Amino acid sequence: MANGLKLPNKSLMQFIKYACVGVLNTLVTLCVIYVCKALFGVNPLVSNAIGYVCGVVNSFLWNKNWVFKSSGNYYREAMIFLIGFLICYGLQLLTVWLLSYETRLEYFELKIAAFTLSGYGLATLIGNVVYTLSNYGYNKIITFRG
Repeated sequence: MANGLKLPNKSLMQFIKYACVGVLNTLVTLCVIYVCKALFGVNPLVSNAIGYVCGVVNSFLWNKNWVFKSSGNYYREAMIFLIGFLICYGLQLLTVWLLSYETRLEYFELKIAAFTLSGYGLATLIGNVVYTLSNYGYNKIITFRG
């Protein structure tokens, strides 16, 4: 404690770093997709896949070395990280599907000026929260334990 200010605990700072890596992953993914598609004329679906692979690799490297500061085996942690990504993505997809098609949320619509938030849009936002929290927990407890 310096000058009466309480510093954030280690887990909170770790989660903030994790969130920053998430923003960076989004930028990397989108930039790679754009470059592949717009500048090199790669098929949009192939561009998307390449972008997501780059985003996952970027995420692994930053999470291993900066967020969780792991000194574990790269190959082992990379495989566990990839499994976690797939599990958490599945949870996100299930959340979006359930909220979009199995609830009355599919009829939701919120108009804010020229912007409309649909039920699917809200479900996607909730799904992203599910993904972020579950993936952070998975990586903290399983991939980069320590």
